[in-house]
Amino acid sequence: MYASTVRGLLVRGMLAGLIAGLFAFAVAYVVGEPPVRGSIAVEEAQAAKDAAGAPSAHAGHGGDAASGEAAEEEEELVSRPVQSTFGLATGVLVYGVALGGIASLAFSFAFGRVGGFSPRATAALTGAGAFALVYLVPFLKYPATPPAVGNPDTIGQRTTLFFLMILLSVLLGVGAIILGRRLAPRLGNWNATLAAAGGFIVATALAFAVLPDNSDAVQPGFPAALLWEFRVASLAVQLVLWAVFAIVFGVLAQRLLAARAEGTEATAPAQQEAPALG
Repeated sequence: MYASTVRGLLVRGMLAGLIAGLFAFAVAYVVGEPPVRGSIAVEEAQAAKDAAGAPSAHAGHGGDAASGEAAEEEEELVSRPVQSTFGLATGVLVYGVALGGIASLAFSFAFGRVGGFSPRATAALTGAGAFALVYLVPFLKYPATPPAVGNPDTIGQRTTLFFLMILLSVLLGVGAIILGRRLAPRLGNWNATLAAAGGFIVATALAFAVLPDNSDAVQPGFPAALLWEFRVASLAVQLVLWAVFAIVFGVLAQRLLAARAEGTEATAPAQQEAPALG
């Protein structure tokens, strides 16, 4: 019975993630695409300025042909209209389904173990915790930046640091939950929660101090207002994603668990009334 319930929650979590992804895509397209287009325009203007100021080493010796070959090499494999529509939708929906499934498994573990909350309240706590641990805490250390803004030579290092921060944030969050549960019998639920939260903040601050900064994540001279708009849009996309997931999954989980509870209650009297064999 437990395995079938977890499987049902997993399917509903992925469905809720898909629905949340649709809302997140709408926000990303309406709010996020304008600063992305603006950052690309800044990059193109800077590239044109650099090209105009740089002398051609092939002038008079096939310079036009070399320029044509370079332009062909830099031609995008996928056009911007496709990237901003189908590409963006595919990425956000896959992201939503994957994280929705993972969050549903976290819900399955937390339900009934972290306080006597209802399925909807547990789903809300799961969504809020996932938003904080998976995005908000790493975002505070390594804020999102528009594409082609930072040094391309360090993109691998910056990506590694960001995912390392996500891993540390999740591990520290799980550790804080375990610490709070162990302290609860001695300190009480409220004091144990405060102690666990304080420990999480201190450990996160230490991680922020130890991990290196992204000093080259944004090129000098990039418009600060455009960077701010992109970061606010990125934050809004994640907030909408997890808020919608928590609401939809809470409703679906409530219905599933209520139906399973009714089935268990109906089966128990029948088993008690059945005559013993032999």
